[in-house]
Amino acid sequence: MTNKKDFYDILGVSRSASDADIKKAYRSLAKKYHPDMNKEAGSEAKFKEVQEAYDVLSDPAKKSKYDQFGHAAFDQQAGFGGGYSGGFDDLNDLFGSFFGGGFGGQGSRSRGPAKGQDRFMQIKIDFMDAVFGKKETITLDVDEVCDTCLGSGAHSKADIGVCSTCNGRGQTITQQRTPFGVFQSTNTCPTCQGSGKSIKKKCSVCSGKGYVRKRMSVDVNIPAGINTGQQLRVNGKGERGNQGGPNGDLYIEIVVAKHKHFVRDGKNIYIQVPISNIDATLGTTVDVPTVYGDVELTIPSGTQSGTQFRLKGKGLKDLRSDAQGDQFVEVKIDIPTKLSREEKEFYEKLRKLSSQKSVFDKFKDSFK
Repeated sequence: MTNKKDFYDILGVSRSASDADIKKAYRSLAKKYHPDMNKEAGSEAKFKEVQEAYDVLSDPAKKSKYDQFGHAAFDQQAGFGGGYSGGFDDLNDLFGSFFGGGFGGQGSRSRGPAKGQDRFMQIKIDFMDAVFGKKETITLDVDEVCDTCLGSGAHSKADIGVCSTCNGRGQTITQQRTPFGVFQSTNTCPTCQGSGKSIKKKCSVCSGKGYVRKRMSVDVNIPAGINTGQQLRVNGKGERGNQGGPNGDLYIEIVVAKHKHFVRDGKNIYIQVPISNIDATLGTTVDVPTVYGDVELTIPSGTQSGTQFRLKGKGLKDLRSDAQGDQFVEVKIDIPTKLSREEKEFYEKLRKLSSQKSVFDKFKDSFK
């Protein structure tokens, strides 16, 4: 009778766990207990236990037998002691994450020219600049390919040789012994940094780096209608490329400052306009500010506070469709808090002259 622990318990999963859950649990535990990662006593035995459990539960046929007969289904077989019989790709991937390589693999060859990483920055612009657009000049430090050596870093072509450390491969291969055999890992050559070349005489302009750092001014066209969070791309002004590859790009995120009165919502603009209660009652004409200048707006008699009026085409331009937004004007009735004696007498007289019930009286009548 076997005394082995239940394979599901070893991996910490239920019997209804999916293949993905089993694989995830295995990879986590294998990393945790691998002898080269964990030097504590018993970690090697725990690692073997985890590997054996996964060897069975990752194979549908073995898993079916185990679910039916338990460990007895494998007592007469070589079992895990006979060698790892499944999940090679998973284990290879796992060791690749430890050592940079897999089972005797050569790893990737030295990379050729590769584009550099992108850079990111923010620019804050005024509200009106977002409405009409503008040209912004920014100053950057950019690494560019040396014009003298064209990125080789050498004084001349004759000064370019083969790296003696990696023999031109751009990578070095190291071997590491583990309880499961010898594993190879590949790493970027520390001498040539992956280029596979050695330079006898360096370029006098870039000192062998293959690039020069330049401080430059770049003009950025900010389109009308741009909004906070939108980005502009400037080609070739990112981080320098690898092995003579092109620079990455520069991405500029726009932040639009708030306006004192205008509020933006997409391509539309909103503004509150205060008027007196007399103007709201009798009606009036006002010159409403817009981003394009004042526009005459007629306020009809009896206008209530919160009423909105639309000024067509007085919003912002839509970047995608070129459609023009609108401006919405919300009327806010300004009730005076202080009255002169004459004004107070006028309002008292007006109240007595009114033949209509007050707003409050009408409210009370609704309860009857």
